Amino acid sequence: MFAERGYRGTSLNAIAERVGLTRQGVLHYFRSKEQLLTTILQLRAELNRQNLGADRLESDWPELLAEVVAYDRKNPGLAVVHSVLAAESVTEGHPAQQYFRDYYQSVREDIFRVLTERYGDRLPSGLAPQTVAAALLAMLDGLQQQWLLDRELGDHPEITRDVLAMLLLGSAPR
Repeated sequence: MFAERGYRGTSLNAIAERVGLTRQGVLHYFRSKEQLLTTILQLRAELNRQNLGADRLESDWPELLAEVVAYDRKNPGLAVVHSVLAAESVTEGHPAQQYFRDYYQSVREDIFRVLTERYGDRLPSGLAPQTVAAALLAMLDGLQQQWLLDRELGDHPEITRDVLAMLLLGSAPR
């Protein structure tokens, strides 16, 4: 329902009705609507981490991130809830605002750390790891948003692979 209506457009009563519980039944499992929101966001992040697999961070990054994009295609509900709530969180007082600040900072730091460990201060492309981390995250979110608006777009895993190869290596794959 958060994906359909956003946080502010969704009531606990509507959630309860959708899942066949009373409002009190929902509150039995989640102390508040805000806790439910946080739980959903954490679940999406955990599912993505599991799909990515920490043991795979040393593998072929262009191919790995193309798989991440393809995974989101198989789970569009999770992609929608992330995009809707991320966009909505820029508004004043949104309860997920700090979550998304922390999320983006953490992901950028993780990418930066892995790139620095692998390549040092400069990647073969000549770019700094910090630059690539920010650009990569922006590209992934932007491509996801475009796909959510037009589900016929099918080339985003390939675009991800090619652009990442450029960012990392300075040359497009052949």
